[in-house]
Amino acid sequence: MSHDENESGFVSHLAELRKRLINSFIFLIVFFIACYFFAEHLYGFLVEPFAKAVKDDGSDRRLIFTALQETFLTYLKVSFFTAFFVTCPFILMQIWKFIAPGLYKHEKIAIIPYLVLTPILFFLGGMLVYYLIMPLAIKFFLSFESTGLSTNLPIQLEAKVNEYLSLVMKLIFAFGISFQLPVVLSLLARVGVVDSDFLKKRRKYVVVIIFAAAAKIITTTYFLLFFRNSESTTPTLASKLKTTGN
Repeated sequence: MSHDENESGFVSHLAELRKRLINSFIFLIVFFIACYFFAEHLYGFLVEPFAKAVKDDGSDRRLIFTALQETFLTYLKVSFFTAFFVTCPFILMQIWKFIAPGLYKHEKIAIIPYLVLTPILFFLGGMLVYYLIMPLAIKFFLSFESTGLSTNLPIQLEAKVNEYLSLVMKLIFAFGISFQLPVVLSLLARVGVVDSDFLKKRRKYVVVIIFAAAAKIITTTYFLLFFRNSESTTPTLASKLKTTGN
């Protein structure tokens, strides 16, 4: 094969890749615009675990925002998050159409199950967060509220709109990605990087690493959320105390 033929083949591959990327980008933008019109309902769907967890506690719960643009930017994030979630199968299909012509038949048969399982497992991880993890986590962290008998002042949650969304998105992505572990391990086993003996010998080290990483992520996330909420509620608390004193 001549140099010109190699160059033309490379250019054609780049053109094909460009076409697939543009198709994916257009599909994502169209869904992003469509989702924005339903952003309030989408955010309401994400808030539902919080609403159900605090429904019967007898408190007047609400979500607050402390910046003029906060709710608008939050709705943009919700719209993009939903659009990306919906268009993921289409993006994977575009990737498949790009790489499929260069694969042998047995390679295509081996890869197709992974392309199907990847979005399904991610969706299952998101469902686990929404229906199980979030209700339990909300009730657990709300248990730290206080009426003020032992702390002199009541401690009550004033959840912010964007921080609640950030927490939900982080959890959904974290569990969605963690649910890809069977896919990753299966692929690594197919190419000979790991095997069952390798995994058995190093299981205890992996468990320790997972617990250490989870502890670091969780403590950092909730410390930042608590610190930001403290910053946003301290001026309000100070003004209330000043008014009471007067």
